[in-house]
Amino acid sequence: MAELKKSTRGKSLLMQSTVAPTLSLQMQNKMMAYDRVITDFNVARLRGTSYPLVHSFLSASTAVDPDSRYTRMSQIFHILAKITAEPPALPPIEHASAHILNAPLFERKYARAYLRDPSSRDAIALRRQIAKGAREALEEQYWDVLERTIQARPTEARLGGDPSVANKVRAFLFVRYYRNGEWEDRIELVAGQPLWARLFYLVRTGHVEEALAEALKFQDAIQHREASFLTHFKTWIESPERKLPKTHRDHLQTVYNAHMLHSATADPFKLALYKLMGKLEPSRRSVHLVTTTTEDWIWFQLAMLDEDEEGGLRALSEVLLGYGERHFEAHQQRGVWASVLLMCGQFERAVAALWEHQETEVEAVHLAIGLAYHGLLRVPSRAETSDLTPLSLSPASPPALSLSTLIWRYVRQFVKMDAKEALQYVYCVPLSSDQGEVGKEQVETAWEQARRIIVLGNGGPGWEELVGGYRTDGTRFSGAIEQGASLLQLKDSKQFNEQILVRAAKHSEENDRITEAIKLYNLAGDYSTVVACLAQALSNTISKPSPEEKDRALEQTAVDIIRHYERMNRAAGKDREAVVRLLRIREAKDQIATGKPEVAIDIMESTELIPLSGDVAKITRRAEEFKDLHEALQRNLQAYLPLTMEALAGVHQKVKSSVVPDATRQMVSTVFATGEGRTNVCLDACCPSTQVKVIDDLCGHS
Repeated sequence: MAELKKSTRGKSLLMQSTVAPTLSLQMQNKMMAYDRVITDFNVARLRGTSYPLVHSFLSASTAVDPDSRYTRMSQIFHILAKITAEPPALPPIEHASAHILNAPLFERKYARAYLRDPSSRDAIALRRQIAKGAREALEEQYWDVLERTIQARPTEARLGGDPSVANKVRAFLFVRYYRNGEWEDRIELVAGQPLWARLFYLVRTGHVEEALAEALKFQDAIQHREASFLTHFKTWIESPERKLPKTHRDHLQTVYNAHMLHSATADPFKLALYKLMGKLEPSRRSVHLVTTTTEDWIWFQLAMLDEDEEGGLRALSEVLLGYGERHFEAHQQRGVWASVLLMCGQFERAVAALWEHQETEVEAVHLAIGLAYHGLLRVPSRAETSDLTPLSLSPASPPALSLSTLIWRYVRQFVKMDAKEALQYVYCVPLSSDQGEVGKEQVETAWEQARRIIVLGNGGPGWEELVGGYRTDGTRFSGAIEQGASLLQLKDSKQFNEQILVRAAKHSEENDRITEAIKLYNLAGDYSTVVACLAQALSNTISKPSPEEKDRALEQTAVDIIRHYERMNRAAGKDREAVVRLLRIREAKDQIATGKPEVAIDIMESTELIPLSGDVAKITRRAEEFKDLHEALQRNLQAYLPLTMEALAGVHQKVKSSVVPDATRQMVSTVFATGEGRTNVCLDACCPSTQVKVIDDLCGHS
């Protein structure tokens, strides 16, 4: 641990550029850049084609700030791209050679190896690929460091006109280790050159073929110093797994023990090359001048790994977890610990490490989606998921991370403002649907979140773009959720209606979003429930003295739906009849409000709720039928009965105040006088316990 502390105290070369504190506008721009990637990603999934998701995230991370390609977050996506072996781009579908059957398959490519038996051949091969990909990422990143160092200090570098890799390494060594006409102590010169350092940095930057060419260029001088080095070096470089046969390793160990192990003057870069080729003393993890930064140290551990010995990548993970976050992020930019975890295959912990800090939450969500897409994320069961943290740790099972929790906590920031974009993220939850019973739970969670988005989304045209609706000509159009139903693992329209629309409608009812609930039931084809809801909702609005804006919206929705249902002959029956009558009552109220009581009387007479004729038998029959009326109409008797009386009173007042002949005025008075008795008969029959004044008293009849 002391060695690691010493190594991590050095400033990371990859982190020399600083990042300004994130502003609110910068954060929004960053989120929008990632949003566009997610949308394009889902379009590709709907087409059934692969998508370079991780590389797209990498591009998004640099889109807002071009200099961010050197920041830790961009490097994390670069590491994952190398681990997954994802190409930076795919040929367009229109290209002749880009037929869908020939396209590479990215989605869940590594799920089987990652999620099943860790001792299987596939799992071992995957761990080798993780270590190789992480090592290659660090090599490419260090090459960027090397080139930027040369550009920043051209006088010291003395690059000249040779742009070759070997010459750039030579120039870099001048900047790093040449001072006042002398090379740094312990750097051994071979044929007047710091050859061991040159070979090491060619290997360190991933240019092994160039390293071999450079060694062969100085073959005689090397043979004079280390007779067997070239043989071992060539065999090691040409090995696919960078692994020497046991006889070679034993010989290297002998040379190492005799000339380097206890030497205070041995060239550290020659020592490092011997350790790498022979995988010597893996427990001694640091080398002077070689492992000076976190990236150098991690690269060296990865290069020393042997999956067949010493526990491989899993053993390295245990060592790193033992060191912990504080040893890696004490004086460095946020995200170092996450990148370390990512490089040793601790993917769930890497995401959680980013999620713990507000400034890296955005990257945490998208890193998790990228991992899930490639099958490198283990999600927990619903029972194991915690409300406190998305990471689930259990002694009996590997770490797991709740992707659905992460996604919902992210999208809830903007779900009300941009429900369609929030939905794009929910589409990513079922990526883990192949994880047995846990995968089934993920699909159900995605459905639940889609319903939640519907309930939380604002009404209006934007909301209908989400769920669908009806055009003015009565034809139906689908919304974003239905268009992406396959991404939610919805098999057909029946399942879409049952799992999304109907259940979202019930949630909307519970949240007093009645208009939206009715529209959802209507879209789901549950017409009987639509009219039942309308009757119940209109019953509540009719009784209000002055309707609110949302009440008016509900009534207009009811008018549109009933008109369509009558034309299509849908949901005929008591509920629909009640809705029609309740709408007529509202119309009568509006007519009275505009000073047209005579029109209101005609409307109320058309509802056949209050008998206005002089036929006593008809009045009695209507009173007896009252108990069979829809509950919404019975409950609103005290709303529409006084309404009718008010309309009659309004007409009476108009007649009394109008300039008409006395004979006409007398005739109208006679009509109201003869109506007095029959009205009371109706009132007594409908509500015998209620004392109601006669019409003459209401009208001020004299």
